Amino acid sequence: MEVNCNNCNTRFNIPDEKVPKGKAFALACPKCKEKIVVNAQENAAPAAGGAKKNNLVEEVSAGQYNASDRPFDFVEEGTLTALLCEPDPQIRGLLRKATERLGFVTTDASSARDALKQMRFHTFSIIVLNELFETDNPENNHVLKYLGRQDISSRRQMFVALLTTKHRTMDNMAAFTKSVNVVINIKNLNEIEKILHAAISEHNTFYKVFVDSLKKLDRI
Repeated sequence: MEVNCNNCNTRFNIPDEKVPKGKAFALACPKCKEKIVVNAQENAAPAAGGAKKNNLVEEVSAGQYNASDRPFDFVEEGTLTALLCEPDPQIRGLLRKATERLGFVTTDASSARDALKQMRFHTFSIIVLNELFETDNPENNHVLKYLGRQDISSRRQMFVALLTTKHRTMDNMAAFTKSVNVVINIKNLNEIEKILHAAISEHNTFYKVFVDSLKKLDRI
């Protein structure tokens, strides 16, 4: 039986002969030691369309094409776009005002599932994500997990700003640890436009140097 840890997304196999038949059992993830509860009865037979998906990221990634999931009907080439993953309407309003003033065509995600579906169809220039978006544990943030699975060339095209209550604004080490471009503390939201402008400008300057260096080395 294949088991997936929802905490660290590690997959591993358990020999079928060691699986209790027809009942639930618990075990520790060999990587992160998080407790995993497995229902052997539910996992005994695959669904009609294939193996059962163990988390939202896999479910959405394997989903069928649905044009209604596209975030925009049409945007011109080169248009800057933003996706807001924030449950609080008041905060979302501040974010929308800031991103639109910075020149981004902005849309919202109503849920983590909605965000992942939109990202399947469009590479957003910037994603502003609350670390507690549809979760009470930042380590289980489905949007962050999805972004972590992107190949480096795709991920490099997206600027990710993480809203948090735990880290100081512009804490570069925290941003590195979370694999995002900038962390912004919720208490600094009144200055969100200035913070985003400064962080995006720094990001663009860095990658201009990076791309120019690759060109000199004939790498691109």
